[in-house]
Amino acid sequence: MTENHEDILNALPARLKDARKAKGLSLDAIANLSGVSRSMVSQIERGESSPTIATLWNLTRALNVDFAGLLDQTDRGDRIDVLKATEVPTIDNIGQGCRIAILSPPEDAGGHEVYDISFHVDGLLSSQPHARGAFEQLVVIEGRVKVTSGAATSHIAQGDTARYAADVPHVIEAVDGAARVFLIVKSSG
Repeated sequence: MTENHEDILNALPARLKDARKAKGLSLDAIANLSGVSRSMVSQIERGESSPTIATLWNLTRALNVDFAGLLDQTDRGDRIDVLKATEVPTIDNIGQGCRIAILSPPEDAGGHEVYDISFHVDGLLSSQPHARGAFEQLVVIEGRVKVTSGAATSHIAQGDTARYAADVPHVIEAVDGAARVFLIVKSSG
Protein backbone atom coordinates (compact mmCIF):
# COMPACT_ATOMS: atom_id res chain seq x y z
CA MET A 1 0.00 0.00 0.00
CA THR A 2 1.18 3.47 -0.70
CA GLU A 3 -0.25 5.20 2.35
CA ASN A 4 1.39 5.28 5.76
CA HIS A 5 -0.12 3.79 8.92
CA GLU A 6 -1.50 7.11 10.25
CA ASP A 7 -3.10 8.04 6.92
CA ILE A 8 -4.91 4.70 6.81
CA LEU A 9 -6.17 5.00 10.39
CA ASN A 10 -7.37 8.53 9.77
CA ALA A 11 -9.13 7.66 6.50
CA LEU A 12 -10.67 4.34 7.58
CA PRO A 13 -13.79 5.73 9.33
CA ALA A 14 -14.82 7.80 6.31
CA ARG A 15 -14.05 4.98 3.87
CA LEU A 16 -16.20 2.54 5.84
CA LYS A 17 -19.06 5.03 6.04
CA ASP A 18 -18.75 5.82 2.31
CA ALA A 19 -18.78 2.11 1.44
CA ARG A 20 -21.87 1.53 3.62
CA LYS A 21 -23.72 4.49 2.10
CA ALA A 22 -22.69 3.48 -1.43
CA LYS A 23 -24.45 0.16 -0.81
CA GLY A 24 -27.50 2.00 0.52
CA LEU A 25 -27.24 0.30 3.91
CA SER A 26 -28.34 1.70 7.25
CA LEU A 27 -26.34 1.17 10.43
CA ASP A 28 -28.90 -1.45 11.49
CA ALA A 29 -28.58 -3.26 8.15
CA ILE A 30 -24.77 -3.42 8.24
CA ALA A 31 -24.92 -4.54 11.88
CA ASN A 32 -27.26 -7.39 10.94
CA LEU A 33 -25.16 -8.40 7.92
CA SER A 34 -21.80 -8.24 9.68
CA GLY A 35 -22.60 -9.38 13.20
CA VAL A 36 -20.94 -6.19 14.50
CA SER A 37 -23.16 -4.20 16.85
CA ARG A 38 -24.82 -1.04 15.52
CA SER A 39 -23.15 1.06 18.23
CA MET A 40 -19.69 -0.33 17.36
CA VAL A 41 -20.20 0.41 13.64
CA SER A 42 -21.27 3.93 14.53
CA GLN A 43 -18.25 4.45 16.79
CA ILE A 44 -15.88 3.16 14.09
CA GLU A 45 -17.43 5.43 11.45
CA ARG A 46 -17.08 8.45 13.78
CA GLY A 47 -13.43 7.56 14.46
CA GLU A 48 -14.15 6.95 18.15
CA SER A 49 -13.08 3.30 18.04
CA SER A 50 -10.48 1.36 16.06
CA PRO A 51 -11.80 -1.96 14.76
CA THR A 52 -9.96 -5.23 15.26
CA ILE A 53 -8.92 -7.09 12.12
CA ALA A 54 -11.76 -9.56 12.72
CA THR A 55 -14.31 -6.73 13.00
CA LEU A 56 -12.96 -5.02 9.91
CA TRP A 57 -13.04 -8.33 8.03
CA ASN A 58 -16.69 -8.88 9.03
CA LEU A 59 -17.61 -5.37 7.92
CA THR A 60 -15.85 -5.66 4.54
CA ARG A 61 -17.52 -9.05 3.91
CA ALA A 62 -20.92 -7.56 4.75
CA LEU A 63 -20.26 -4.55 2.52
CA ASN A 64 -18.97 -6.82 -0.24
CA VAL A 65 -15.85 -4.69 -0.64
CA ASP A 66 -12.21 -5.69 -0.92
CA PHE A 67 -10.42 -5.53 2.44
CA ALA A 68 -7.20 -4.13 0.95
CA GLY A 69 -9.08 -1.83 -1.41
CA LEU A 70 -10.89 -0.23 1.49
CA LEU A 71 -7.55 0.71 3.01
CA ASP A 72 -5.77 1.70 -0.18
CA GLN A 73 -7.69 4.10 -2.40
CA THR A 74 -4.97 4.66 -4.99
CA ASP A 75 -5.57 4.14 -8.71
CA ARG A 76 -6.34 0.47 -9.45
CA GLY A 77 -4.96 0.48 -13.01
CA ASP A 78 -1.57 -0.86 -14.05
CA ARG A 79 -0.85 -2.70 -10.84
CA ILE A 80 -0.71 -6.13 -9.29
CA ASP A 81 -2.23 -6.55 -5.85
CA VAL A 82 -0.28 -9.02 -3.73
CA LEU A 83 -1.63 -10.45 -0.53
CA LYS A 84 1.24 -11.89 1.52
CA ALA A 85 0.71 -15.38 2.94
CA THR A 86 0.66 -13.90 6.45
CA GLU A 87 -2.14 -11.49 5.42
CA VAL A 88 -4.51 -14.10 3.96
CA PRO A 89 -7.58 -14.41 6.18
CA THR A 90 -8.11 -17.89 7.63
CA ILE A 91 -10.95 -19.70 9.35
CA ASP A 92 -10.14 -22.36 11.93
CA ASN A 93 -13.51 -22.81 13.65
CA ILE A 94 -15.45 -24.37 10.75
CA GLY A 95 -15.12 -28.08 10.18
CA GLN A 96 -12.99 -30.45 12.20
CA GLY A 97 -9.20 -30.37 12.02
CA CYS A 98 -9.00 -28.04 9.07
CA ARG A 99 -7.81 -24.53 8.30
CA ILE A 100 -9.45 -22.59 5.50
CA ALA A 101 -7.48 -19.79 3.81
CA ILE A 102 -9.76 -17.38 1.95
CA LEU A 103 -8.03 -16.50 -1.33
CA SER A 104 -10.85 -14.70 -3.12
CA PRO A 105 -11.67 -11.06 -2.38
CA PRO A 106 -14.74 -10.37 -0.22
CA GLU A 107 -16.70 -8.93 -3.15
CA ASP A 108 -16.67 -12.41 -4.72
CA ALA A 109 -18.52 -13.96 -1.76
CA GLY A 110 -21.58 -15.80 -2.94
CA GLY A 111 -20.39 -15.80 -6.53
CA HIS A 112 -16.99 -17.32 -7.20
CA GLU A 113 -15.05 -18.17 -4.05
CA VAL A 114 -11.54 -19.63 -3.84
CA TYR A 115 -10.10 -21.45 -0.81
CA ASP A 116 -6.90 -23.25 0.18
CA ILE A 117 -7.88 -25.86 2.78
CA SER A 118 -5.40 -27.77 4.93
CA PHE A 119 -6.67 -30.87 6.73
CA HIS A 120 -5.00 -32.49 9.73
CA VAL A 121 -5.15 -36.28 10.04
CA ASP A 122 -8.84 -37.25 10.07
CA GLY A 123 -9.85 -33.63 9.36
CA LEU A 124 -13.13 -32.94 7.61
CA LEU A 125 -15.29 -30.13 6.34
CA SER A 126 -19.01 -30.84 6.27
CA SER A 127 -21.16 -28.29 4.44
CA GLN A 128 -24.87 -27.69 4.23
CA PRO A 129 -26.32 -27.13 0.73
CA HIS A 130 -25.37 -23.87 -0.94
CA ALA A 131 -27.72 -22.00 -3.30
CA ARG A 132 -29.54 -24.05 -5.93
CA GLY A 133 -27.24 -24.85 -8.85
CA ALA A 134 -24.02 -24.20 -6.91
CA PHE A 135 -21.07 -26.51 -7.56
CA GLU A 136 -17.53 -26.98 -6.31
CA GLN A 137 -14.31 -27.87 -8.05
CA LEU A 138 -11.59 -29.33 -5.86
CA VAL A 139 -7.94 -30.10 -6.70
CA VAL A 140 -5.92 -32.20 -4.25
CA ILE A 141 -2.55 -30.53 -3.71
CA GLU A 142 -1.24 -32.95 -1.05
CA GLY A 143 -2.49 -36.27 0.32
CA ARG A 144 -5.85 -37.86 -0.44
CA VAL A 145 -9.43 -36.89 0.33
CA LYS A 146 -12.85 -38.46 0.20
CA VAL A 147 -15.57 -36.25 -1.27
CA THR A 148 -19.24 -36.92 -0.63
CA SER A 149 -21.90 -34.94 -2.50
CA GLY A 150 -25.42 -36.05 -1.69
CA ALA A 151 -25.35 -39.85 -2.04
CA ALA A 152 -22.22 -39.93 -4.27
CA THR A 153 -18.76 -40.59 -2.79
CA SER A 154 -15.33 -40.60 -4.44
CA HIS A 155 -11.71 -40.83 -3.28
CA ILE A 156 -9.51 -38.16 -4.84
CA ALA A 157 -5.71 -38.50 -5.00
CA GLN A 158 -2.99 -35.86 -5.16
CA GLY A 159 -3.13 -34.00 -8.48
CA ASP A 160 -6.67 -35.15 -9.27
CA THR A 161 -9.72 -32.89 -9.63
CA ALA A 162 -13.30 -33.47 -8.53
CA ARG A 163 -16.35 -31.49 -9.65
CA TYR A 164 -19.59 -31.96 -7.76
CA ALA A 165 -22.92 -30.44 -6.78
CA ALA A 166 -22.76 -28.15 -3.77
CA ASP A 167 -26.49 -27.53 -3.53
CA VAL A 168 -26.79 -30.76 -1.53
CA PRO A 169 -25.05 -31.68 1.74
CA HIS A 170 -21.39 -32.36 0.95
CA VAL A 171 -18.25 -33.37 2.84
CA ILE A 172 -14.50 -33.23 2.19
CA GLU A 173 -12.52 -35.58 4.42
CA ALA A 174 -8.78 -36.28 4.71
CA VAL A 175 -7.93 -39.96 4.07
CA ASP A 176 -4.82 -41.79 5.31
CA GLY A 177 -3.17 -38.69 6.80
CA ALA A 178 -3.08 -34.94 6.34
CA ALA A 179 -4.23 -33.35 3.08
CA ARG A 180 -4.44 -30.03 1.32
CA VAL A 181 -6.92 -28.99 -1.36
CA PHE A 182 -7.61 -25.99 -3.54
CA LEU A 183 -11.37 -25.40 -3.67
CA ILE A 184 -13.43 -23.22 -5.99
CA VAL A 185 -17.06 -22.63 -5.08
CA LYS A 186 -19.25 -21.33 -7.90
CA SER A 187 -22.82 -20.23 -7.38
CA SER A 188 -25.36 -20.65 -10.14
CA GLY A 189 -25.96 -16.92 -10.44
